[in-house]
Amino acid sequence: MRGSVSVEAVAGRRVWLCDLDGTLVDSFPAHEAAFRQAVAEFAPAALASFRYADHTGASTAEVAALLTGDRDAAARLARRKQGLYREFVAAGRVGPFPGARRLLDRLAARGRVAYLVTGGSRASVERVLAGSSLGACFRDVLTADDVPVSKPDPEFYGLACRRWGVDPAEAVALEDSAHGVASAVGAGLATLHVHTAEPAPGALAVRGLGDIVSLLEEGQ
Repeated sequence: MRGSVSVEAVAGRRVWLCDLDGTLVDSFPAHEAAFRQAVAEFAPAALASFRYADHTGASTAEVAALLTGDRDAAARLARRKQGLYREFVAAGRVGPFPGARRLLDRLAARGRVAYLVTGGSRASVERVLAGSSLGACFRDVLTADDVPVSKPDPEFYGLACRRWGVDPAEAVALEDSAHGVASAVGAGLATLHVHTAEPAPGALAVRGLGDIVSLLEEGQ
């Protein structure tokens, strides 16, 4: 990461821009299952080579377009995938990672402001937040439905910062994917790459959310 910025220094920043899927909630298995079923139905030729891990952080619409190369087919695939995913959420297959609620509570207690910056659709995100009881932890939410670009485009985080009047120098982004890190770093944000030992370029690695909580508590 640039300069001598450390995880400890980043943890002291006032504004937190948090990703959702794979960062705060364990949604990878549900997303992958929904995608694989939708791909099998609408783009079966792509199923054998499809790896959801290659697309984490990208929007459903973008992935569907890459898989089909056809606007109408992509729209049908995306709708089917989103419908399946929401069914999985309703069935309780998506929940917060250990330490997620404790982290958000600790940020609030320490006077930090948390925003949600996610590439998920608003309808899916609202269902996940309701099911995980995390919705009240964020001052506001930005989803893929609110912006004309998707991660890894830096404009995704750039639009978030402008919308909320956030100075990137006073903020930290919390991400789990290379796509998300690229967007945040490109927008000038100090970025924590969580759930990894090998961070994407420009980010600092944090193995788990509990490690961030510990840093915040040590700073009391």
